[in-house]
Amino acid sequence: MTVVDRTLINLVLKECHDSPFSGHLSEDRSREKIKICIWWPMWQKDVADYCKTCDRCKKANKSTGKRLGNMIKIQEPSRPWEIFNMDWVTELPPGGDRSHNNCLVIVDRFSKTLLFLPCHKDDTAMDIALLIWNRVISWTGIFTNIISDRDPKFTSAVWTNLHQLFGTELSFSTAYHCHNAVCQTSAKGALSEKAIKPVARPINTGKL
Repeated sequence: MTVVDRTLINLVLKECHDSPFSGHLSEDRSREKIKICIWWPMWQKDVADYCKTCDRCKKANKSTGKRLGNMIKIQEPSRPWEIFNMDWVTELPPGGDRSHNNCLVIVDRFSKTLLFLPCHKDDTAMDIALLIWNRVISWTGIFTNIISDRDPKFTSAVWTNLHQLFGTELSFSTAYHCHNAVCQTSAKGALSEKAIKPVARPINTGKL
């Protein structure tokens, strides 16, 4: 256990809370991270004060005030990749050879397996359909149902024709309930888009 001098506390807090590898964790998670190997007098109060005054956390956690819709009833799958959910992690810093700035998150409702598919904000409905065909359906087989939000890319004629061709369904998540399809429908314990955004959103606020 390392005992930190008072003059280094701000540096420790900044590294354990603000850095891209920390992702502006909540007060509880920041405290859990620090207590593993660092100690100083009244450290818990210092962590709480630091997290509560973090500007990026305030902006990232600001409530939208939108009214929740009614929860939809979700059919339970009987095999892997029979039903999966999809939604976006958006406005990410451009990365990779093709400067991807969005990520399509796919969650298999049966196994809770996750796929993260890099893409672009300006990709068309056809681009996304081809991405899912090449990266998901080509190795999982034909699904029976996809659950998503009402993004125009998922409600376009491209997707309507695709589902008619396969004889499958496209269901839409409830408006403003858990904020998105992946969060709402993978709440049984799968790591999901809900777990990504608390890290990605505060970092992106600073345009890192």
